[in-house]
Order: sequence, then C-alpha cells, then structure tokens
Amino acid sequence: MTKFKLEYIWLDGYTPTPNLRGKTQIKEYDSFPTFEQLPLWGFDGSSTQQAEGSSSDCVLKPVRHFPDPARTNGVLVLCEVMMPDGKTPHPSNKRATVLDDAGAWFGFEQEYFLYKNGRPLGFPETGYPAPQGPYYCGVGASNVGPVARKIVEEHLDLCLAAGINHEGINAEVAKGQWEFQIFGKGSKKAADEMWMARYLLQRLCETYEIDIEYHCKPLGDTDWNGSGMHCNFSTTFMRETGGKEYFEAVMASFEKNLDDHIAVYGPDNHMRLTGKHETAPWNKFSYGVADRGASVRVPHSFVNNGYKGYLEDRRPNSMGDPYQIASQVLKTISEVPLPGEAAQKAVA
Repeated sequence: MTKFKLEYIWLDGYTPTPNLRGKTQIKEYDSFPTFEQLPLWGFDGSSTQQAEGSSSDCVLKPVRHFPDPARTNGVLVLCEVMMPDGKTPHPSNKRATVLDDAGAWFGFEQEYFLYKNGRPLGFPETGYPAPQGPYYCGVGASNVGPVARKIVEEHLDLCLAAGINHEGINAEVAKGQWEFQIFGKGSKKAADEMWMARYLLQRLCETYEIDIEYHCKPLGDTDWNGSGMHCNFSTTFMRETGGKEYFEAVMASFEKNLDDHIAVYGPDNHMRLTGKHETAPWNKFSYGVADRGASVRVPHSFVNNGYKGYLEDRRPNSMGDPYQIASQVLKTISEVPLPGEAAQKAVA
C-alpha cells in the first residue's frame, strides 16, 4: 500500500469572483486511485463564505482527478461544493447547473499579469517601462525577463504532466502580462481544466513570491492593455454544417442576449471593454472578419470554409468563471433553431 497525498480543490463563496481553495488528506491505495475510490470530505464553510459558524459543515464531492506532478504520490482532486447531505449542490456551486454538451468545444485564452511587490513584474518602482510594442511574443531579458519565462515554462510542464489539455503560451501585449490556452470538449471539461491550470499557476508562483493578478484592468485608465479570457467556441453543427444564414442567426441571438453575457463575463468589464486596446464597448455588440476590436472575431478560415468552424468571443475577461461563460455561450447558441427544425416542429 502507498500513501497518496490527495489535494481537494474547490471554489469558495466569494463574489463576484470565487477563489480557489485546497486542502490535503492522506489515503492509502494499492496504486494511483481510481475516481470511484475518492471519498467525500467535509470542510468549514464559515471560513469560505459558504456557511454560517452556527452550521458550518459543507461537503466536497470529487468530480475530476489528475496526477499532481509537483508532489510525490500526489493527486489533484477537483470538487464541487455540496450541502451537508452530500447530494444537494451548494448555492455557490455553479458547475452543477451549467448547460453542457460534449459536442460544444471551448478554447479559453487566459491572460494575466505577474505581480511583484504590488507592481507588474518588470515595471520600475515608479512610473512605467517603455510603451507597449516589443513585449507581445517577445524574447530577451529586457522584454520578458528570466523569472517570468521560467514560471510559464514550469507551469506548462506541470499542466501537461497532470493531463490538462494545455495548448500553448505566449508573452502578451503589456510588460509582465502572459497568456496560456486551454481546450476542452464540453462546458464542464473545458472549465474544469481551466480552473485546474489556474490552481497550478498560483501554487507554483508561491515558490517565487510572485502573485497572479487576474483583474481585467489592473493598471486602470492608462495606455496599457487589460486582460481577457477570450472564448473560442463551436458546436457540432457549426463545425460540420454551418452556413451564412445560421451564422447570422447566431450573431443575432448574441446581440439579443448581450446583457446576459456581460453579466457573467467577469466583473469590472466596463473598465476593459471601452472600444480601445482591441476591445468592443461593453454595451454594444459587433462582429467582424479578423476584427480584434469586435465583440466576436470571425476567423477568415470560418468564412472561407462556408461559414463553418469556430468563432471567438473576445468579451470574457481574465477574472471570469469559465463554467458560466461556456454555459451562457451554449445557451445563446441553443436558442437558434437548426435549419429545418422550426418547420419540423410546426408539422408535429
């Protein structure tokens, strides 16, 4: 028998953005545990804004597990928060209620800033570095610095070793700003892996005494980019059939549901979606081919392939909850009848 370190990870009850929490228990198994072998586990919800002190018990229900490459015999256990009966989802448990479909594919582009002593990594103690330009996908100590490169490379390796579908990294437009990409088939799968990637990044940065700043506009009203979490999405119908008429109907549904999207696309988005720095205004919907200043960017490949493929919603921000983002995108698409579907319902 081997003693395994099970790191139970969950989202707390803080709003508007939940925080990641984690605690470890030791269990003995003959080999790496199967999902079915992972037990429920309790925690003090009064310390995470998920319960009152007079009735503080909450329950962690495992939903996914991964190898923990940073620990010997380690297991990362992603959990949903349940009420004390272990069966009823806690009100803060957004994962339990998301619209899901394995045929809906999502690719999230997580931007973030590395912060040291309250400033973006690489910024001088006062003022600003040279203007944006050389930092995006940059190389060299003056552009990205040695510590940042080391962190993002280690994070990439950790995610791949854990089996997370990490698809790439790059330095972003502002100094100290980086991005990684996560892809998954289905709302829950894609969002699960984004949350786990965030967890691994934050835990890794403890070693360097560096913080991750997820705020979508940490430098305020300056000529420095904010951070997004652009959501690339497609459904089976969009990939295999598509068509211009259907695409335009989907875009009309996105425009109609603008307020519902903005409500879950991350707090303070009005600070980032201003019409500047390759963003569309938060209160207007637009789309355009290869237009990074539109709400939805339409790739050339999508149009050239007969309006088939994937689209990119550029409005979600770096603090957004990927469960809610993916669910809202899928809900909006689902409101559009497939060609012939309305006629079939009328006949029926």
